[in-house]
Amino acid sequence: MSVAFRVQIYFFLICLSALKGQSRYLEDNDITQDGMFSILNSEIKRGLSEGLLYRRPLRCIDMLTMEGQFTFTADHPQLHCAVFFIGEPQEIISIEYSSVNIDCNGGDFIKAFDGWVMKGETFPSSLDHPLPIYDRYIDYCETGRLRQAVRSSQNVAMLFFRIHTPGSGFTVTIKKISNPFPCNVISQTPEGSFTMIIPHQHRNCSFSIIYPVEIKISELTLGHFNDLQVKKPVTGCGRAGDFVELLGGSGVDPSKMFPVADLCYSFNGLAEMKIGCDNTVVRMVSSGRFVNRVVFEYRLLERPELEKQKGNSVEDFCYTTD
Repeated sequence: MSVAFRVQIYFFLICLSALKGQSRYLEDNDITQDGMFSILNSEIKRGLSEGLLYRRPLRCIDMLTMEGQFTFTADHPQLHCAVFFIGEPQEIISIEYSSVNIDCNGGDFIKAFDGWVMKGETFPSSLDHPLPIYDRYIDYCETGRLRQAVRSSQNVAMLFFRIHTPGSGFTVTIKKISNPFPCNVISQTPEGSFTMIIPHQHRNCSFSIIYPVEIKISELTLGHFNDLQVKKPVTGCGRAGDFVELLGGSGVDPSKMFPVADLCYSFNGLAEMKIGCDNTVVRMVSSGRFVNRVVFEYRLLERPELEKQKGNSVEDFCYTTD
């Protein structure tokens, strides 16, 4: 079986598990998210000519990283479909509907979601997004004629849709819009760097890396003090009002992840930490009193590093269950 085909199968299973809330059978698969994203990106970029609008059919279970026009036409009843959209950290997603031919009265629907939903968890979490969960769903059947386009608040978004009648379908045009102060972000890659800035705003921002990584923070400006402390059961930075925390876990909702370390005070230097979980998050909590800023880089942990982490039982919290 080719690597590309295995990645396609793996991606299909991930999306299916997102819809059905089942994922345990994926845990031992040796395909990585890195391979999934890189192959999807390379295939799309090879098919895109500069200056032309990229077009292709939309699959019932799909993931899109590029701008373009995508059309779904049902060849049989499609009752559990989802499309994941992701851009660069400094981008938000615009979804514009056209040529919509569905039977809203017959049970068909198209719903946009501001973020991602996987295994019953949401990104951004309800603590980090300005809207409650139910307001982040936008139902075309309820608002379509008045609202032909929707925009995400961050670099990820989703479509859920159900179509009963063969031949029915819709077209969406996806555009990326620059976001000067990106807040909540899912990284497409296991390596990179990022500067998170919250300018006098009372909000929380999470940068999610869906890989086990090493985080290196080179600068933190919170408007006060200097120190780094490892998280303890009864201590933390909650009373500070402005702080950064490092989180680890197996899901996408930062509010359900384990707090690994708190950074309560400003510093210039280097703070490093290896987190061997499937998902690593750098989360900033801001009171709005300061211009808060954190600069960090991240890289994928190598297999020997992961084995060492597991041997030390440091990552037992990664797979805790309710």
